[in-house]
Amino acid sequence: MLPKTTDTVIVGGGQAGLAMSEHLSKCGIPHVVLERHRIAERWRSERWDSLVANGPAWHDRFPSMEFPDTAPDDFATKHSIASYFEAFAKQIATPIHCGVEVRKATRTENGTGIVVETSKGTIEARNIVAATGPFQTPVIPSVLPDLDGIIQIHSTAYRNPGQLAQGAVMVVGAGSSGTQIADELRHSGREVYLSVGPHDRPPRSYRGRDFCWWLGVLGKWQAKTPPAGKEHVTIAVSGANGGKTVDFRRLAENGITLVGRTHGYTDGKLQFSPDLAKNIAEGDANYLSVLREADNYIAREGLNFPPEPEAHIIPPDPACLSDPILSLDIATAGITTVIWATGFVQDFSWLKVNVFAPDGKPQHDRGVTNVAGVYFLGLPWLSMRGSAFIWGVWVDAQYLAEHIAASHALNAG
Repeated sequence: MLPKTTDTVIVGGGQAGLAMSEHLSKCGIPHVVLERHRIAERWRSERWDSLVANGPAWHDRFPSMEFPDTAPDDFATKHSIASYFEAFAKQIATPIHCGVEVRKATRTENGTGIVVETSKGTIEARNIVAATGPFQTPVIPSVLPDLDGIIQIHSTAYRNPGQLAQGAVMVVGAGSSGTQIADELRHSGREVYLSVGPHDRPPRSYRGRDFCWWLGVLGKWQAKTPPAGKEHVTIAVSGANGGKTVDFRRLAENGITLVGRTHGYTDGKLQFSPDLAKNIAEGDANYLSVLREADNYIAREGLNFPPEPEAHIIPPDPACLSDPILSLDIATAGITTVIWATGFVQDFSWLKVNVFAPDGKPQHDRGVTNVAGVYFLGLPWLSMRGSAFIWGVWVDAQYLAEHIAASHALNAG
């Protein structure tokens, strides 16, 4: 049964909500976590069967608990991750209520608290933490109309090659999800087209250290703001098949046809921007820049790491890159499925508090809003580049818990 009152309501029972719960407990702050489905639900029901974490297990975890079934340098499966969060919730005895949907949160009439209306009753609290994460509402661009014989799904609905109708597949979006799904489909024997937009393409590992380690020692995880023009650039990195660097030329070599950004549809044909070579070149530049920074760090610190000169070699362009397709007849290509790996938008329509900019984005400073008692957690770049990652959300949650505890002390004084 839900309590009628508590100090803090945390909305969301994923990594952000559980991290927040751990730190509030350490601060002695009474709270509840409300989850509309199950703990880590998106890992369970909104990801494909073969998905693994994009970072190794030593990195993609909370500091206070290791993966019991995954070696530190391996990449945890989605099932292991869901089980990890369940076990973590038990370890910290989090006061979580699953199957509770938050329908509306408003300020109390006297402005000193929050009224949270849920599917199981109403709770009044001093604080609320929106910890629903960045992957809320899937986005499918309105490029392709509904067509007979063509199934369109978002990457969240993809499970495995066997669920799809026979025929070729167009995958739109070349970040971590799109590249892994396209590669899996190709290995299953499908004809696959992959629409590649702007992206960063880091090395999976270099000179004996994982990409996540390099981001740490190079200070990139702690970056406070994204580089200019890179606010929404996707990252092509993967832990699949033991973890390999995403290489679009190798994907083409294995039979995937690369095309530029999908921007239109006319008379049975998909239209692509003439930007494929540019997008690949900029991804290469990002890749090589990380290698150079790593080499400079090794030299500066006098480290005895094995050289890897072959990593700097960029192979020749495949035909689909040097002579790109700008228009593709869907019927002629035999495409029966289009998978949109095109990201998400946030949905805070339930939070009826004046903490949003005109474009609907939350306004905050490290998750603290200008409305007392209203906080955000788990958003990309909340305080740094690592904020949306498991370890990063833990750091941000500690800051917010300490802010809430300090507010208590101030009010008590």
